[in-house]
Amino acid sequence: MIKKVFKFGGASVKDAEAVRNMTKILREEDIKDTILVISAMGKTTNAIEKALERFRSADGHLGVDAISEITSYHETIMTELFEGNTEHPVFDTVTNLMLELYLKLQDTGYDYDYQYDQTVCYGELISTAIISAYLNDQGMTNKLLDARSYIITDHRFRAANPDWDECRIRIEKLNEEHDGTLYITQGFIGASEKPYTTVTLGREGSDFSAAIFANLLDAESLTIWKDVDGIRNADPKRFPITQKIPHLSYSEAIELSFYGASVIHPKTIKPLQNKNIPLYVRCFLNSSLEPTTIDGSKDYINYVASYIVKDKQTLISISPNDFSFMNENNLSFLFRTLDEFDIHANLIQTSALALTICYDKDDRKLSKLTAALSSIFKVRYNNDLQLFTIRHYKEGLEKDFVGNRKILLEQRNRLSLQLVLEAEKTL
Repeated sequence: MIKKVFKFGGASVKDAEAVRNMTKILREEDIKDTILVISAMGKTTNAIEKALERFRSADGHLGVDAISEITSYHETIMTELFEGNTEHPVFDTVTNLMLELYLKLQDTGYDYDYQYDQTVCYGELISTAIISAYLNDQGMTNKLLDARSYIITDHRFRAANPDWDECRIRIEKLNEEHDGTLYITQGFIGASEKPYTTVTLGREGSDFSAAIFANLLDAESLTIWKDVDGIRNADPKRFPITQKIPHLSYSEAIELSFYGASVIHPKTIKPLQNKNIPLYVRCFLNSSLEPTTIDGSKDYINYVASYIVKDKQTLISISPNDFSFMNENNLSFLFRTLDEFDIHANLIQTSALALTICYDKDDRKLSKLTAALSSIFKVRYNNDLQLFTIRHYKEGLEKDFVGNRKILLEQRNRLSLQLVLEAEKTL
């Protein structure tokens, strides 16, 4: 039976040295009855997104250049890992995967979201092929699984929802047949059925993949390996002084991830909470450091203020053309439309005459939304804003960060303050 789930993100497998470090961690840990969920290497997903944009904008030669960069990046890692042995079978495996990716990038006649999922999945498929081969060569016998055979979802591209009943059948069968072999699979990706189609669970969705496996395996724990020493109350890259949070309840972790804390994907916690499975956030740069633990503790935890910044935000205000009230009928229609275009609000505010939402900038979605609403509603928006949240807010904590910048929207409750700000500023 599989007891533990380890998830390694892109930074933890970004180059040959990082893969060797991951191997060292696995030797130090008890990985009997463990499944590894692994992301694309480094910034590969970003690179595939860039290639996709180039092919779809008719810059085919630039798209070919982007593919060449992705190929070269992985070949460098493989050459170092396998000590120059380019005859190793994994080179052919990766070449074939790159060819498949190239053909799918060229096929631009499809809707963007559909083509996105058919292409970005190759980052995970390539990384797991390389890592599985390397670990086998290092005497760590493993079996590579295709996550698309186990994470079965609906047809919602770029934000697929798991079919929990079908996932349960497949993952429980996998667990029953497990003979102690180390399993390796991909994060982020799944498949819909009838017809069979590759989907993704949302950007940075590998954490969610790991949580699905942990839930349906009834695992003892899920460990997410990061390049930080646990969860901190602010991003160290943006704030000069931060504090580690050693212990979080499930509910507090859900709140922080919802507001945009980047360490944990927002959908990760609930599947763990449902089965009371602890989550450990550990540092792959120094595995001896104590993790941040997220669990169902009922004990009071004295939380420090947490600072969360989301860049590239769009603030959109929607009001009826006939100046009627923003009543339940209008709100119901608008929320259905937002759901149809897969727009997830990071902040919502209503008034008598308008609905205002703040969400992650996406020009395609904005264009579709304004076109769909223009006959009934007036739509105004601002782009490239910043959403600043303070969890466990105390008066005055926002002043240093906000400075003299204009606040376009403010919202607060008993524990949190949220501000939508003009322009970007880092401390």
